[in-house]
Amino acid sequence: MAVIKTSTTGKHRILIVDDHPIFRHGLAQLINQEEDLFVCGEAEDYQGALKAVKDMKPDMIIVDITLKDMSGIDLIKEIHKTSRDVTMLVISMHDESLYAERAFRAGAKGYIMKQEASESVVQAIRKVRQGGIYASKKMTDKILSRFVDGPKELAESPLHSLTDRELEVFQLIGEGLGISEIGIRLHLSVKTIGTYR
Repeated sequence: MAVIKTSTTGKHRILIVDDHPIFRHGLAQLINQEEDLFVCGEAEDYQGALKAVKDMKPDMIIVDITLKDMSGIDLIKEIHKTSRDVTMLVISMHDESLYAERAFRAGAKGYIMKQEASESVVQAIRKVRQGGIYASKKMTDKILSRFVDGPKELAESPLHSLTDRELEVFQLIGEGLGISEIGIRLHLSVKTIGTYR
């Protein structure tokens, strides 16, 4: 489901993709208070987001990692392939140490946690819109230490060695979903899910 809003000339057009309506509404209110920003639409799932990008042509997309039908990482990859001029910022409750690098590799230009202050969210939006990259201080330090210290830090957790799809299956198993439910959610066969386990 995509909600389309009327255009406001001269403002940066932002599409919000999140499966929680109350969060989308609150974020839209925060963004629409800014003179140069405008929420042109909302979507709650992968398909709705793809349609909204095509129909609304936003300048920026704010996307959550977890959507109803697919992963936000998959959405970022698809939009990055098809609409390279659209910038993307991830706003998520998921631990940035696991997901931020995956989001950046997929094509996002920023990652911010949902529990951050509203001023930080607006700051992240502005930095990404201006062509910059936004990450928390903690995440920036972690990424820079990898360059300085080398790849030894990658061994800190076996989760870092999982592919995006393996991590997604792992997360859904942790939520208590069975193999057939995971297959339906990810549009994959039960046999394919079995190989990821």
